[in-house]
Amino acid sequence: MKLVIFGANGPTGRQATEQAIAEGHTVTAVTRRPESFPLSDPRLRVVGADVLDSGAVERTVAGQDAVISTLGVPYGRSPVTVYSGGMAHITRAMTEHGVRRLVCVSSTVLFETAAPGEGFFFRKVLEPFIVRFVGRTVYDDMRRMEEVVSDSEHEWTVIRPAGLFDAHAVSDYRVSTSRLPGRFTSRADLGNALLRQAVDGHHVLDGHHVRAFIDVRTTEGVPSFLDVIRKEAFSGKK
Repeated sequence: MKLVIFGANGPTGRQATEQAIAEGHTVTAVTRRPESFPLSDPRLRVVGADVLDSGAVERTVAGQDAVISTLGVPYGRSPVTVYSGGMAHITRAMTEHGVRRLVCVSSTVLFETAAPGEGFFFRKVLEPFIVRFVGRTVYDDMRRMEEVVSDSEHEWTVIRPAGLFDAHAVSDYRVSTSRLPGRFTSRADLGNALLRQAVDGHHVLDGHHVRAFIDVRTTEGVPSFLDVIRKEAFSGKK
């Protein structure tokens, strides 16, 4: 397939790009910093573009079979518009060029349900503090992005992972259309789930093939919660 990946220079984007190339797909990797993109391959085209530039987005979407978005920004106090603004441009370009399949990333907290199997402190204190205060502007814009996606006429899947961390290989991860137990999702697993959804169109999840919100959870080799927060929370990595 011909795949375009927005946010391709982030850790998850690089995972999705590398795995897609390994499977024989042709990838257009979109990044604001093409000079620093670490991958090269005859099946890879690296494009310098900003997702908030509608013309640039339209040019990169043209001729593709599916779109993957791994956009990410760090926590902060300033309003965030990258997710919703970028997705508005992506969906508009997809409509213009007849591209149907869209897969993107938000967060497990958008299920709006308590984390299964977690204790009182995590469910009632720590996670609400992160969602409502530390990461409020990011999660608010993720919600707006999901609205843009769900209001579109495309065949879409929104993947809602938990806390992200780096791993060397894809594991036997879990997927579900509801929030899963566990606090973490490796970027290798998330990249694979994005690719599976884009290429296969489904993971067969309770009969949902398209237009679904799904959770992805790593169940082995996960780090401690404090390690993930210390390393990842304010880096803006996706």
